[in-house]
Amino acid sequence: MPPQSDTSPVPVSASPAGSGQSAVPGLIAGAYAVDTTHPLPQAGGGLQAFAVIDHRSGHQGLMAVQSERSAPPRANVLGAFGDWANNALLPPLALGPARSARGENAWFVISPAPPGPPLSAELHPWGERELLERVLRPAAGVLQALGERHITHRAIRLDNLFQAGASGSVVLGSAWSAPPAFHQPALYEPAYSAMCLRSGRGDGSIADDVYALGVVLAVLALGKMPLEGLAPDDILRRKLELGSFAALVGNARLPPVISDLVRGMLAEDPEHRPPPALLVDPIAARARRVAARPPRRAQHPLVLSGSTVWDARTLAFAIAQDPESSPRLLRSGNVERWLRRNLGDSAAAAKMAEIVHLRTFDGPVDDARADGMLVMRAVASLDPLAPLCWRGVALWPDGLGPALADAMAAPEKGSILPERLLELVDCEAAGHWAQIRPERSDPTVMQSEARHRRMLMRQRGWAGGLPRLAYALNPLLSCVSPLLGGQAVVRTSELLQALDAAAANAQIRRSLPMDHDIAAFVAARADQSSAANIASLDGKVTPDQASLLQLQTLANLQQSGKGMALPGLAGWLLEQLAPAVATWHNRQRREALERALQHLASAGNLPAMVTLIDSPEARKADEEGHRAAIETAHRIDATLRALAAGKTRRTESARQMGQELTLGLAVMALTAAVVAMVLS
Repeated sequence: MPPQSDTSPVPVSASPAGSGQSAVPGLIAGAYAVDTTHPLPQAGGGLQAFAVIDHRSGHQGLMAVQSERSAPPRANVLGAFGDWANNALLPPLALGPARSARGENAWFVISPAPPGPPLSAELHPWGERELLERVLRPAAGVLQALGERHITHRAIRLDNLFQAGASGSVVLGSAWSAPPAFHQPALYEPAYSAMCLRSGRGDGSIADDVYALGVVLAVLALGKMPLEGLAPDDILRRKLELGSFAALVGNARLPPVISDLVRGMLAEDPEHRPPPALLVDPIAARARRVAARPPRRAQHPLVLSGSTVWDARTLAFAIAQDPESSPRLLRSGNVERWLRRNLGDSAAAAKMAEIVHLRTFDGPVDDARADGMLVMRAVASLDPLAPLCWRGVALWPDGLGPALADAMAAPEKGSILPERLLELVDCEAAGHWAQIRPERSDPTVMQSEARHRRMLMRQRGWAGGLPRLAYALNPLLSCVSPLLGGQAVVRTSELLQALDAAAANAQIRRSLPMDHDIAAFVAARADQSSAANIASLDGKVTPDQASLLQLQTLANLQQSGKGMALPGLAGWLLEQLAPAVATWHNRQRREALERALQHLASAGNLPAMVTLIDSPEARKADEEGHRAAIETAHRIDATLRALAAGKTRRTESARQMGQELTLGLAVMALTAAVVAMVLS
């Protein structure tokens, strides 16, 4: 069973040849130039491959395999080949960015070129001796060495196995430019891996490589592709119903030694497959027989959504494939009764009854997440070999990172996938899943990882969500922000260069140079101070705060890197800093600030721009001057109010005096009139 590997980020520069950072511009690891005018068809095992020029040693037999944007290289294996000496594998030598054939920035993994065409180029029956000497022994030696380094290959198939001439031994191709088993057809994968998202199959174990090698031996012995023309789901069902060996070989006859070896290598339980150390000696491996108990078969089948199931494992698969109807069937008790009465497995029935009882504590009847938890637990209980199945999505927990990258980089593949993956993380489903199968996983470790992932996803502001989790779990995932114009940006130094180039686009410059994707990318790749700034970026910050926070964040990146000049990005930020500059109160100081910022932007010096616009001393002087001006204005206003009040009092006095004078004159006139009338 695939182990649950550590998913904590690793340094991007990890590489046998040193850092992924090019010491010479345009060269990967300072030595390798990708010649995109010289493609190598069929050399990359399903990916584009090109010839490589080694400017350090002049070696010619190298190739560069180009990674897909939504399927980043395997960062956790690239540092494990420093002392590799087995010529039966194409090991990674270095990785880094270079121009693709389309002129875009892309990431490549450098490795030796294949010694000849793939085995799929001409398929014919192989003899027993050929299979043992030229295929099994060299491949088993590689798997043994990989196992000692605690890494897996996960890309063993006909189109990724190469042979130098008709009598040469096979060489395992490159497997490092994509997530584990990303390009593996269902034919080469055990059922518990084939049922997963192709991006969520996880690192697996060497036993999974042994399984794929067993399929290769069977195909070469038959001289034809078994199950050809069947859809992947049909191949998976045949393996579940008949067993892998019977499904692939059927009634065909294989050489006796090969038949015994393949039967053991295709065992359903990975613990029953022979280890690579034993396969190096095929006779000893043939003698090793593990007595596997055949699956219990029911007396009468159970029909579930059109699927007829006869045993617990096919029942688990049918339940996982129908997440909408399965919860009702489980709650009805029909599954428990079938397990007890028809399958005759009272222990499985009792465990199912307990799982259904737990459902009452998870939420109300119409709670979709509680139903998802019920189905996940039921599948894990019925088939301990099965992966984590969550509402129609199956994956191994250590495959969550590539699955998130695939969902985020290509949302057109189905908008429901990101939602389901985030639900899985938010419910800490991996921890609950591990509790159901403690004999095959470590519940304590799984619960700790599940809590950590949920914490990352729930980070406030732009520092959380699906992008943050995807970048944290995929150290070599390119930033998918549309502001970058399709450039492959994996490191923060590349981000600054890409933004500096994007500044030439007037349309892009209308918005701030950091969106949600870039912010999450920086939070996952940069230091704590940058992450703290990004955590404050959300819909609640004002435009002046947003522009200043982004300037501070990008300035930190420039300062922690080589400090290369970024005049384009600096000019872009200067335009967006207008709201922040407008917060300065003194007009003369503000105009001087604008001139100084323009000078620094021309030089592409972001840290100096931060020092200037966010200077505590200058800010304090501006605020003190502003307060002094306000106080002076208040004093003037008070004086004007006092003057206005005095004028009002004087006006009132004059009015009263005028009224009294007028009244006096009127009285005098009346008196004179009365006297005149009396005297007359």
